[in-house]
Amino acid sequence: MATGAASTARSLRPDHGLTLLKGAEALFPAMTEAIAAARAEVLLETYILDFARSVLPLVDALDAAARRGVKVRVVVDGVGTGEVPAEWQQRWTAVGLQWRVFNPAQGWRLLLPKRWRRMHRKLCVVDGEVAFCGGINLLDDYYDPNHGELDKPRFDFAVRVTGPLVAEVHDTMSRLWARLQVAREARQHDFEGALRAVREAARAGTDMSDRGIGAAAKAGGLAIAALVLRDNLRFRRRIEGTYRLAISQARSEILIANAYFIPGVQLQRALLRAAKRGVRITLLLQGRYEYFMQFHASHAVYSVLLNAGIQIIEYEASFLHAKVAVMDAENGALATVGSSNLDPLSLLLAREANVFVRDDAFAAELRGHLIEAIEHHGRRVDPHGHMNRPWITRGLNWLAYALMRMALVVSGKRY
Repeated sequence: MATGAASTARSLRPDHGLTLLKGAEALFPAMTEAIAAARAEVLLETYILDFARSVLPLVDALDAAARRGVKVRVVVDGVGTGEVPAEWQQRWTAVGLQWRVFNPAQGWRLLLPKRWRRMHRKLCVVDGEVAFCGGINLLDDYYDPNHGELDKPRFDFAVRVTGPLVAEVHDTMSRLWARLQVAREARQHDFEGALRAVREAARAGTDMSDRGIGAAAKAGGLAIAALVLRDNLRFRRRIEGTYRLAISQARSEILIANAYFIPGVQLQRALLRAAKRGVRITLLLQGRYEYFMQFHASHAVYSVLLNAGIQIIEYEASFLHAKVAVMDAENGALATVGSSNLDPLSLLLAREANVFVRDDAFAAELRGHLIEAIEHHGRRVDPHGHMNRPWITRGLNWLAYALMRMALVVSGKRY
């Protein structure tokens, strides 16, 4: 942790313009506006891309950008999205829009550990000048693929960024595209094409990164920010390490909102140490049943946290999908907005991206949203009630937790 967290601390850079975006209602128009104004390039990555409802203006903007000669590249996850619908494949092919599917898997292939690695990031860069990062899928906020219509929108956040960080977002997206392109050409036995793909992606990344840095200087933002990634090569523990460092530096308050909260041993210890030294810790977690494993396994770790005086609030208005946090520290408030849950899938298997921000105003705005959700849409978990929950519920909690641990053993991971 020390090396990764220290590296993250060094990567915090000034001069960023940041806009906090709550929900798809704020994110989709902002992204659509940026894409509509694109002059040279649009890069997009998302776990879920649903070609319906409030997402349609955004995908129409992608289509229109490609039609006017903008280079548009889209990466979707092979499980979250699956195959792009045939109608849109035809439209995209006709206008020259390029897309790739990350680690496609269906049916029995999902049982293979190598297929558990997912592309869970939600990133977008337009012209190397503006970037978007967060936890919001390209999916209507009032619709859930498994549960249908929702009365209230999902609770989630993203951030619009200008400044030096944009070049880093562009670089990581270019690297992933190059890797997918190489794999595609290699499968077709076009090894010359694979080599050419690597060179072209590297050259494009350098050109657009330079342009992004120039735009950052003009932006004149004051916020200090860093892009923190999690992948299976260079940044295996970076996001978790950054969380643990921030928790260790917190003096009086830690607020974490996380959809799937199943912390490993080291992250649990960091929270327990913070609670022991008097830090007030509040966790805003999923209150609705969504998936068996995540719902029950998270409840299995409640007891140790509640016994330490950590307050757990379950969000009940709709599905909580946020992956955000606000923590105070001696050198200013720290906030994070991103795609990473605090569970084994995100921290050990998925490609994730979070923006960490050292800025009092940004942190205060995010904290305000969390406090409002806690006070008006949350239910406090009573420690006594949790300890005396029905034995069937308790059994399901520990069954899910045991299955999760077994899956980690099969995948060769330690958590």
